[in-house]
Amino acid sequence: MQYRKLGASDLEVSEISLGSWLTYGVGVEQDKARACVDRAFDLGINFIDTANVYGRGAAEEVLGEVLAGRPRDSYVLATKVFGAMSDTDKGLSAVQIAKQIDASLKRLRVDHVDLYQCHRYDTETPLEETMQALSEVVRSGKARYIGFSEWAPDQIEAAFALPGVEKFVSSQPQYSLLWRRPEAKVIPISAANGVSQIVWSPLAQGVLSGKYLPGAGLPAESRATSDSMGQAMQSWLQPDILEAVQKLKPLAAEAGCSLTQFSLAWVLREPNVASAIVGASRPDQLDENAGASGLKIDPALFAKAESLVAGLQRVRA
Repeated sequence: MQYRKLGASDLEVSEISLGSWLTYGVGVEQDKARACVDRAFDLGINFIDTANVYGRGAAEEVLGEVLAGRPRDSYVLATKVFGAMSDTDKGLSAVQIAKQIDASLKRLRVDHVDLYQCHRYDTETPLEETMQALSEVVRSGKARYIGFSEWAPDQIEAAFALPGVEKFVSSQPQYSLLWRRPEAKVIPISAANGVSQIVWSPLAQGVLSGKYLPGAGLPAESRATSDSMGQAMQSWLQPDILEAVQKLKPLAAEAGCSLTQFSLAWVLREPNVASAIVGASRPDQLDENAGASGLKIDPALFAKAESLVAGLQRVRA
């Protein structure tokens, strides 16, 4: 496993990180979650990402239990705030940030997180209030650094223009061979301001593994067949996307790796990406994912892959 510096922080994070959206505490039983976390550590994955809203606290609770007993300095832990935890508890107001960080720490069974992220932008709260509240979280020792997820370029720039507040070190966008929007503005702005990308859905919810075949039934026990996880990926299960992805397989074979590893290595080719977040319901999935770290692949193969999937982003617009 290779490691990269996270923005202007002193955190060194594994190129492959373990996420918990739709999985732990929601779609994956606790014993399987523990097995996946244990395997992640065996593989050198030191970065765990979650959010308070995943299962409305359930994912944090599961991670709190499975991480208990491990030395706190042996992993980098990130969570998020913004999503609705109840009919009244949501957003990025000072009151909510102060309340939600304490609740997250309690569920995670730690006294601090390494990274506290705004899950989305809160248009109903002044940015100054949000940034001051996040700064207080850092200055009180409850988080070491702060980040954001899916903020617009003008929102990112406005945050960096505020004086006297803590600065973001991470951005968590969707980014993959099938979703390249961050390249236009978010990555350049981030690179200029000491911010690294922590990429979610680098495999387009598993479609870039190549296991979903056009015109065929869904693989048994795959995410797409799950009541709790399948809905989130329906927009990727389009015939033209599945057909294009199958055309990527010979490129991966030429590179000497699986399509999963090829797709993750494509994301990691971007210097501003610090880590690619993967989900796992079985430990063996992590074995394959971790194999993408440090892969050296001919850029010409990546260029061919980009050409084969060009124009397919319209289904996610």
